[in-house]
Amino acid sequence: MKKRIADVIRVAQAIYNKKGFNIITLDVRGISTLTDFFIIAEGSVDRHVKALGDAVMEEMSTHKENPIHIEGQKTCDWLVIDFGDVIIHLFTPGLREKYSIERVWHEGKIVDVEFA
Repeated sequence: MKKRIADVIRVAQAIYNKKGFNIITLDVRGISTLTDFFIIAEGSVDRHVKALGDAVMEEMSTHKENPIHIEGQKTCDWLVIDFGDVIIHLFTPGLREKYSIERVWHEGKIVDVEFA
């Protein structure tokens, strides 16, 4: 499990390095049967969300991790990258506010990430 927490921290850092914002990392083990961790973040516009998604994919591929599924690549206003036990949601600000998915998982524990 330490490896997965390290993955979560590395992905969150990659998003931060590409100027992603409002980054939240949630540990939902024991709450969700879908995944163990969610990373939720925003990009300023659809192109920025796409760049954040590319950064996530690049970071995970350096550790030989490939996604199970990617959704939203055509519009990139809400991009979901599913690695099984880690799912990343990248939004434009309007859609993140509209869906507020972090409220669905409000019982999750926030994983503290200090960005370098």
